[in-house]
Amino acid sequence: MSGNKIDKIRNFLGDEADYLLNFDNPKIKKESLHVPGSDFIERVFMDTDRPVNVLKNLKWIFNTGRLGGTGYLSLLPVDQGIEHSAAASFTPNPVYFDPENIIKLAIKGGCNGVASTLGVLGAVSRKYAYKIPFIVKINHNELLSYPNTFDQILFAGVDQAWELGAAAVGATIYFGSSESNRQIQEISRAFHYAHKLGMATVLWCYLRNPAFKVGGQDYHASADLTGQANHLGVTIEADIVKQKLPTNNGGYVALNKDGVKFGKMDQKAYSELSSDHPIDLTRYQIANCYMGRVGLINSGGASGENDFAQAVRTAVINKRAGGTGLISGRKAFQRPMEEGIQLLNAIQDVYLCKDVTLA
Repeated sequence: MSGNKIDKIRNFLGDEADYLLNFDNPKIKKESLHVPGSDFIERVFMDTDRPVNVLKNLKWIFNTGRLGGTGYLSLLPVDQGIEHSAAASFTPNPVYFDPENIIKLAIKGGCNGVASTLGVLGAVSRKYAYKIPFIVKINHNELLSYPNTFDQILFAGVDQAWELGAAAVGATIYFGSSESNRQIQEISRAFHYAHKLGMATVLWCYLRNPAFKVGGQDYHASADLTGQANHLGVTIEADIVKQKLPTNNGGYVALNKDGVKFGKMDQKAYSELSSDHPIDLTRYQIANCYMGRVGLINSGGASGENDFAQAVRTAVINKRAGGTGLISGRKAFQRPMEEGIQLLNAIQDVYLCKDVTLA
């Protein structure tokens, strides 16, 4: 079975198969990491200040679905009806205007949990909240105000998530934006309260600032800037961090030119802690999650051509770097349900394949 899985994975990776699967000289050695495993909660979280009920809910999340008991996560996020508009998100497959089909996709797809809005999860909570862990996203950026602005604002309260039976709350912070100070304070308070009520916390650690595009290069997914966003996220006690897969590095370098002073950096971070290999870049993100004490899940990105290959590639990089899993939404729900299930399973097969090892 493992041989069959690795052959399929190699086929998806194509010309990058050896480059990604045989990389064995990362800058940050695996011995420095707190790596995923069946005992991750007991080995890592048991010594934290998290209340017992948080540990129970984390254990439930990690023990659900096809990856249950492995220490890895496959999550389905569907908040795009707010973040990207319902028309843009669900027109490709209108069945997902109905919240129940979102939950069915997560369950049939073997996911560890489903993250969505208060309205989506509340609409079916009595039927499904005990069947699969719910993660209630409490803030969103809406696109109906004119002109469009970009600010994560609270749509729901922690009490509402707890009342519908959620295992966790989720939130986004736009680090680097002018609104980030307010968002950090709001979500820090929300996460503290969620922990008091026994719920785990998941943070979308996104960057947003037009200044992060320099000389035609976009550094919103640079390893150094996203790594610092992750470090801020774990500081407010996110239990799981969601981050975009890094596509480049040197955001701080690019921003500190022409007399501009921004943040603080050390050139050795680029030579001794990372390289241009995507596994090294992702491991630097994980290092900023307290060396893996807080699990890093990378996002699957927008739906488009070669979705299966792109999703498998992201999963391979995340797993080999020491990450905790993948959170993939549009690639899964913007296609017929059976195909969405197959895509989620293809991601999960990477984490179930023993031939895809920690670099």
